[in-house]
Amino acid sequence: MLERDGHALVEHYGEDEIAPQAAGIVLVPWPNRIAGGRWTYRGAVQQLDITEPALGNASHGLLRNTGYRLVEQEAHRSLQTASVFPQHGYPFHLETFVEHALTSDGMTVTHTLVNRGETEAPVAVGAHPYLRVGDTPLDDCTLTVRAERRLVVDAAQIPTGSEGVAGTDADLSGGRRVADLDVNHAYAGLAENDGRFVQTLTAPDGRVTELWADPDFGYVQVFTPRSFPPTSGGRRAVALEPMTAPADAFNSGEGLRWLAPGESWTLSWGIRGR
Repeated sequence: MLERDGHALVEHYGEDEIAPQAAGIVLVPWPNRIAGGRWTYRGAVQQLDITEPALGNASHGLLRNTGYRLVEQEAHRSLQTASVFPQHGYPFHLETFVEHALTSDGMTVTHTLVNRGETEAPVAVGAHPYLRVGDTPLDDCTLTVRAERRLVVDAAQIPTGSEGVAGTDADLSGGRRVADLDVNHAYAGLAENDGRFVQTLTAPDGRVTELWADPDFGYVQVFTPRSFPPTSGGRRAVALEPMTAPADAFNSGEGLRWLAPGESWTLSWGIRGR
């Protein structure tokens, strides 16, 4: 649980529970989806496990149910590691690290990916936090996402293009009441604020929970399920998912990064309350 002054900034769940609707997980080596779990590497078709049977996709990377090993721990921070080993559909070896560091107003999360293999490896990074503003009902909150475009998707939630959001129902740049939203969109063309991308969830009393991300995170997925967790019978939730690439990046190449053997990549995002 992450709190500031006794007010929750994120949704939480029990240690022995499956993360509801991917709450809090790390999305590596890809965020969102790979269409049909298939992509091509050096002329050879790669087939990933289908982890989203309803839509027939490989979803949310390869660390969703992986246990992490604690590397370092202090009162204000922890550093954990997990490996992605070569496997069908992803014949590469990554070592990953995640540092969670408390700050005066929230938390900073820093990811480091290292290519331990002998060939270059395709990678993208995402995270899946669900935000709160204390106990304020989320229907009463205002969500603001400063972006120029959203990705248009097909029935399997795979991007087919993009469109401008100005003047449309998908435009959240001026703030929209969460009760009026039913959104599962990836946004791009994010507006920078002091070198970061910043999105906010604001309560009627003026309190704010803020998601910020480094410029590497050029996309944010906005998801407003009406039932969280799915067995709850109707409680609203708001996920703001920072992503370095959109869905199906292994096929489109959009936002995808290739790490050379031995190369590392470090990037950060965080949550603040004010």
